[in-house]
Amino acid sequence: MKDLLTDTEGIVLRQTKTSYGRRMILLFSKKYGKISAGTGINEKGRGKSSLALRPFTYGRYELFKNRDSYNINGADVIRSYYAIGEDVDKYMNGAYVLEFTERVLEEGVPSPGMFNLLIDFFDLLESRDRGIGTLVLAYQTKVLRYAGVMPQLEHCAVCGEKKQAAKFSIEDGGIICGDCLRDMENLEAHTLIYDLKFGILDVLKYFMANPLKKLENIALKEDAGKLLQEIIRKYAAYYLDTSDLKSEKLI
Repeated sequence: MKDLLTDTEGIVLRQTKTSYGRRMILLFSKKYGKISAGTGINEKGRGKSSLALRPFTYGRYELFKNRDSYNINGADVIRSYYAIGEDVDKYMNGAYVLEFTERVLEEGVPSPGMFNLLIDFFDLLESRDRGIGTLVLAYQTKVLRYAGVMPQLEHCAVCGEKKQAAKFSIEDGGIICGDCLRDMENLEAHTLIYDLKFGILDVLKYFMANPLKKLENIALKEDAGKLLQEIIRKYAAYYLDTSDLKSEKLI
């Protein structure tokens, strides 16, 4: 592959200082997916390029691309979600979503659907005053679909028949019916099976059936939110290796 100049829309997932004032930027680019790119742009400067390297900024990035690496030559801000950084709760939840997204994405594999979903999430997070945890759960539920591990919510994940759901089984990948539940050996040893309390099955279906922006006024009650958060986190950890996110402890 020849060296070339190109550009892409993107969101900075993470940045790391290296030597001689350079930085490595982990960029979720719309065109190339998750990529690592070096840059000599000073992140603390006030120019348009430096502003685009800051957290919670949606930008356009000029890249020098060769066979083995990328370098960010310049950048422009498309939209800065500065209000997220001014609110501790929003910042912590936003940081968690960035780390979660980073872990789910494959290196160098474009995911325009997830990219647009992340932009929608930031749009809502910036303006939202309540129910931030509900917004995060809705985002994660939709990410499961883009990652190809969406749980079965309509049919029993064991027998495949459309029967009344009795439990949610992470190991089986979705709801299970009463017949399959009774047939399970050593049921007490299964630690990843959950009661379908507080209407969480209907909540999951609603999350999947509606665009994120239609959920802006929804806030789950505390008991439903806590149960759903535990299920989604453990489900994602089981199928997507997201069990040791540093930011998870902060929210």
